[in-house]
Amino acid sequence: MKHPRPCSIADALALVGEKYSLLVLREVCLGNERFDQLVRNIGAPRDILATRLRRLVEAGILEKVAYSERPQRFRYRPTPAGLELEPVLMTLMAWGDRHLRGEADRPMILEHSCGQELVPVVTCSACGDAVRHEDLTAHPQSPGWTTTGPSAA
Repeated sequence: MKHPRPCSIADALALVGEKYSLLVLREVCLGNERFDQLVRNIGAPRDILATRLRRLVEAGILEKVAYSERPQRFRYRPTPAGLELEPVLMTLMAWGDRHLRGEADRPMILEHSCGQELVPVVTCSACGDAVRHEDLTAHPQSPGWTTTGPSAA
């Protein structure tokens, strides 16, 4: 089939799935807002980082704020849409700690305001229960699609 399944995951990855994009968001959420800090902490080539920043600003995930007029310099801050991606970063980090690094080799621990280490869990906003695969039922909303793929014509 020519056209893949319509998918919000694919749409989001088209924007934040580019190499370095989520790392830019990680750094900005950690408070590293200046270009030179981003280059140092991410290790991206300057031209590629500039392209990612421009795209994230255009998409409304980051805002570019001048902090110096002479020379003109900017810092980058997450917008409300950018901050909505922070739980994605936390969950991805926790997955990497569990499945790629191991408990003893974690490069960062996040502490919640309650004073405890953050262990991110996706919960249902209606009932508050933790979300598990076996509790989910997909209901495709795109015309012509079922959970198994395109419906017969």
